[in-house]
Amino acid sequence: MPLIHDTPSPPPSLPDPREERRRLHHDADVVIVGGGIAGCATAVSLSNQGRSVILLERSLKEPDRIVGELLQPGGVAALEKLGLSHCLEDIDAVKVRGYDVIYYGTEVKIPYPKEASRVNHIDGVEQVEGKGKACERPEGRSFHHGRFVQKLRAAAMTASNVTVVETTVTELIKCGHTGQILGVKSSTKGDEDYFFGSLTIVADGYASKFRKDNLPYHPTSRSKFWGLELRDATLPLPLHGHVLLGDGAPSLLYQIGTHETRALIDVPENLPSASIQNGGVKGHLRKVVLPSLPACVQPSFEEAIERGQLRSMPNSWLPSSINKMPGLMILGDAMNMRHPLTGGGMTVAINDAVLLGELLSPQRIPKLSDTAAVLVAMRQFHWSRKSLTSVVNILAQALYSLFAANDSQLKALQVGCFRYFQRGGQCIDGPVGLLAGIIRQPFVLFYHFFAVALYAMYLHISSSKPLMWPVNTITSLGIFWKACIVIFPYIWSEIR
Repeated sequence: MPLIHDTPSPPPSLPDPREERRRLHHDADVVIVGGGIAGCATAVSLSNQGRSVILLERSLKEPDRIVGELLQPGGVAALEKLGLSHCLEDIDAVKVRGYDVIYYGTEVKIPYPKEASRVNHIDGVEQVEGKGKACERPEGRSFHHGRFVQKLRAAAMTASNVTVVETTVTELIKCGHTGQILGVKSSTKGDEDYFFGSLTIVADGYASKFRKDNLPYHPTSRSKFWGLELRDATLPLPLHGHVLLGDGAPSLLYQIGTHETRALIDVPENLPSASIQNGGVKGHLRKVVLPSLPACVQPSFEEAIERGQLRSMPNSWLPSSINKMPGLMILGDAMNMRHPLTGGGMTVAINDAVLLGELLSPQRIPKLSDTAAVLVAMRQFHWSRKSLTSVVNILAQALYSLFAANDSQLKALQVGCFRYFQRGGQCIDGPVGLLAGIIRQPFVLFYHFFAVALYAMYLHISSSKPLMWPVNTITSLGIFWKACIVIFPYIWSEIR
């Protein structure tokens, strides 16, 4: 039998028939595969709506990952809506107040904007609270990924309508007549088991085993993040994430504990300086990355290289798609991924959980066995989430293209982006508000992106002698064309 983790059983005189049904018969309204960020948040969200939920996780040991360590303010607000803000307590989480972008040694401080709006989804329509009112600057949190996941799992285990089971899901169970997903088959220590629900939600992460057969798109990756954990590092601007730009791909630095700082180094595929002949990734870190870091960080970075605890994660891109399989929904990184440069993955996952709970509420759909109504809700979910996810997805991919610039036009856009940030005011409040999950308006993203492109054209023209202005005006059109090439494929992926 599988190992079941649940709240203490009710007194014998007041048995909970739904809890007994989950525990004894493995039957619930919803079966969720994956006890990570998306799975746990969704389990609690649906439990809050009164749904009976079984949450299945392969291993309940604390996970150890090098990404999923920074939660933007928009994700913190979503946690509060779910009643899960306590999950950020007692894990040595560090406040994040914005970013410090360092371009060839020159810094620009980019705090989260003061005028933060709270966004609620009501009937699939965004309702904005406090718009235009001055308030405190919002804050994100950074932490050890595994500690946060364990707190979410503990919250799921204590939720009144959730039963957590440690078991490995091996396949989906499909009705031979209707094609509807009825539940899952699993294995625990070699023993077969089965779990059934009106709706099966798969949230088994970036390496999902169920994505290939149920979604039209598959992940692509151009690079990997190689991670180091620095000890007692001195950062240029404490309580801020750091983005380091120079000749190569970007690097990130952010504190994840009182004494620990995460360094993520983007290494594109087939990078010559990371070849075996040049000492591999360690050689690249030592010879290329280390000299480019702020002097205050270099000692702890070099010490981390010497410890040799290098790990990597692919930086994947996976556009979202509408769930069309009856009885099945795919969530989290299994369904939608973007470059982790902007730290938006967890913010998207937790906001998805909030939205899904609203769309699947008993007031809307009394019984989840109403497959037609659930499929309609899945379509609504796909488009309602776009106000946030399209912004996060496009911003992450477009910024990576600029920050990892590998030709003259992209370099011009990179310079234009940094100089745009240097202007301050709305030139930083708008972009960081989008990145933080606070501003959920795609057209604001398009405005700032093309403002950067036009500013890059202006800098390209004005940096030359007057006699060259006519020539540079013509060549600057290539910069604008490159900007279109960068962003329009991602816009198309969000509207198709």
